[in-house]
Amino acid sequence: DYPQGLTLHGLFEARVEACPDAVAVVADEAQLSYAQLNERANQIAHRLLELGIRPDDRVAICADRSLDMVAGLLGILKAGAAYVPLDPDYPHERLAYMLENSAPMVVLTQRALQASLPATQARTLLLDEAQGFSTQPTDNPQVEGLHAHHLAYVIYTSGSTGLPKGVMNEHGGVVNRLLWMQDEYGLTATDAVLQKTPFSFDVSVWEFFWPLFSGARLVMARPGGHRDPAYLREAIQRHGITTLHFVPSMLDVFLAHGEASQCAGLVRVMCSGEALPGHLVRRFKAQLPHTGLYNLYGPTEAAVDVTAWDCAGTDTPDSTPIGKPIANTRIYLLDGHQQPVPMGVAGEIYIGGVQVARGYLNRPELTVERFLRD
Repeated sequence: DYPQGLTLHGLFEARVEACPDAVAVVADEAQLSYAQLNERANQIAHRLLELGIRPDDRVAICADRSLDMVAGLLGILKAGAAYVPLDPDYPHERLAYMLENSAPMVVLTQRALQASLPATQARTLLLDEAQGFSTQPTDNPQVEGLHAHHLAYVIYTSGSTGLPKGVMNEHGGVVNRLLWMQDEYGLTATDAVLQKTPFSFDVSVWEFFWPLFSGARLVMARPGGHRDPAYLREAIQRHGITTLHFVPSMLDVFLAHGEASQCAGLVRVMCSGEALPGHLVRRFKAQLPHTGLYNLYGPTEAAVDVTAWDCAGTDTPDSTPIGKPIANTRIYLLDGHQQPVPMGVAGEIYIGGVQVARGYLNRPELTVERFLRD
């Protein structure tokens, strides 16, 4: 029974009202309060609106992890557009295809990355050139007709074959995912979340927006830092990180590094993206006995995660379950004829509920094939 009609940036704006002076985001030595981040995002949004951005338009963003990145994402959403993350580490051909397929009205980037971006018809704005935005108003823009059924982001999945597919996710589905996460795990103003997943992967969506609507601190890992276990340990300790995500293979590297037990301030660790082996769960419990470990599962096509499992408990199965469906989500196990399989029989997962995406951007035939009537 979550409230309906909410948007991602609306959740953030409500938190700005409640705690304007609290620290919102930290990157290296720099930080912004909720009010400062909101004002910077608003200036970006007003500039985009000036350029004619409307709901469901796409704005691409190519940035390194930084305060600019966070302000840019919020600014795009506040203008009513969907953000399209372009990872600066991606090959040139992939970025060129994503730009062509998503047809953004505007590209936001940083001076250091501008030259490496493929050619585009879109207008390019530099996030780190203050004069581009500094004359804009700092109040929350009011975008007429913007609602929860409009797009929040388009994230490209590599897919095992063929061209990347741009998954169109709407505000309503993502907001449901975040409200469930807050219900289930309860971040408070004392929490700090480490943003370390490249923003071209949808795990980053909750890393950005969960802390920013719950009054917690969002701490940006340095570019490339997500691959370095020694840096991660140091960042967890220095910033008092309570919450972060690992893909199981990186959790394995982090635990093998041997200093995880020095991160006793961790309250909760989320795993997703790969199967979580039981032996890894056992090592985690041995090194971080007072930290919760949660196994989440879901495709980009259904707003990040649709099932969750708490790894607590004395028994640790050799292969960790993906758990049960989250709020307002349905999971079906069906056979090749789309009929439910009996208990204990393997089937294919079909996902229903509010988090299912709108489809693949500019790929109507693939959308019809994969997105079925429930």
